[in-house]
Amino acid sequence: MVQFQEDFLHLVWKYQYFDKKGLATSSGLPLSIQKIGWHNQHEGPDFKEAEIILGGIKNYGHVEIHLKASDWKAHHHHKDPAYNSVVLHVVWDLDEEVFRADGTAIPTLSLSGKVPFDVIRNYEKLLFSPNKLLCSEALAEVPAILKFSMLEKALVERMQEKSRMVLSLLDKNGQDWEETAYQWLFQAFGFKTNAGPMLKLARSLPYKLIKKNAGNLTLVEAMIFGQAGMINPTLGLETGYQDTLKTHFDFLQRKYSLKNKLFGSEWKFMKVRPGNFPSLRLAQLAALLNQTPNLFSNVLYELDNQAAFKDIFVFELSDYWRQHYHFGKSMKRKFRPGLSPAVLDLLAINFVIPLWYAYGRYADLNQWQEKCFNFLQEVSAEKNSLTDIFLAVGWPPGNAFDSQGMLGLYHGYCAKRKCLYCKIGQNLLRPNLK
Repeated sequence: MVQFQEDFLHLVWKYQYFDKKGLATSSGLPLSIQKIGWHNQHEGPDFKEAEIILGGIKNYGHVEIHLKASDWKAHHHHKDPAYNSVVLHVVWDLDEEVFRADGTAIPTLSLSGKVPFDVIRNYEKLLFSPNKLLCSEALAEVPAILKFSMLEKALVERMQEKSRMVLSLLDKNGQDWEETAYQWLFQAFGFKTNAGPMLKLARSLPYKLIKKNAGNLTLVEAMIFGQAGMINPTLGLETGYQDTLKTHFDFLQRKYSLKNKLFGSEWKFMKVRPGNFPSLRLAQLAALLNQTPNLFSNVLYELDNQAAFKDIFVFELSDYWRQHYHFGKSMKRKFRPGLSPAVLDLLAINFVIPLWYAYGRYADLNQWQEKCFNFLQEVSAEKNSLTDIFLAVGWPPGNAFDSQGMLGLYHGYCAKRKCLYCKIGQNLLRPNLK
């Protein structure tokens, strides 16, 4: 017999996946379920405001669910007044009788032997699947509308998580949205590999200093590369350009009392393609910030579609970075100065959308969520190892709305084997009524 988790019994109760003919409590009282109650995800009884008929008498109260009846005591419910209004204790293993704090016995229903075999079998097949996408073998059975509904749910949860990160930065920045957008942009430009050092760099170099020197790209580059710990002319790699940057940075460092400079070793170059080297990304950021003095305002008010977004990310690199991807590392072939369509899509997903969603939550404006959804549907779907998993089982992402939802679904549910909390998993666990 499979070892159930308690959340399996929650699902069995919530969807009434058990035989209700001739129901009776452990003491023999006839039982009829009128309302299962609402699923409580916080402290207190598992299902609140239920309605049952016991021996012909209506009872209103809560339902508590355990694997074993003795868990009532193990969880100290007999000492907690919040559980005095429990009208039904639902268990799998009826190993002992339990009582409320006042000594009265709690009516108990054992589900052992009442759950259809196919529900148990589906549970075993799903939860113990060796596949990365646990439901891949049965996914074709799931209605498209249900899959879309779960995709949307996972997408919202993913955006909420990212927006929490933005709002956390906002708190640290004293509710300064411009500074927050600036720091979030740096983190987004680091992508997965260098997101940490990028954010650390932005927090060590206030946006107001960039704006003060905007219009002079050399000074902006000097501050960014200097704080990044990348200026090191002693290496003898085409030192003329680095000497110039070092001279400017030494002056600006004293002028603005800049501290917390990063070490060059904090940046990751190994297994990174030259086009995504942090040095080149910093050069692109310098060029972008040199011509965009009001970053957050532009992102918030001047973007209505993907075309407008791309216009913001048109910039002119300095002469040196048109020919190099790192200090002393020249291009072997002609370099496209702008950002690739794939990078622009990733910035739309990881920079713009979280900012919009966070602002909507901050200002309590629900229309920003809809704006995020609409914009994601204009952006191309991501192509990576995780979206390939969905593609392989006949569920291709059509746009970034789909691919972001799939990433949220995989990380939030599949990888954690939380099928019982997923609408798709719940659908696959249902009993066969044919």
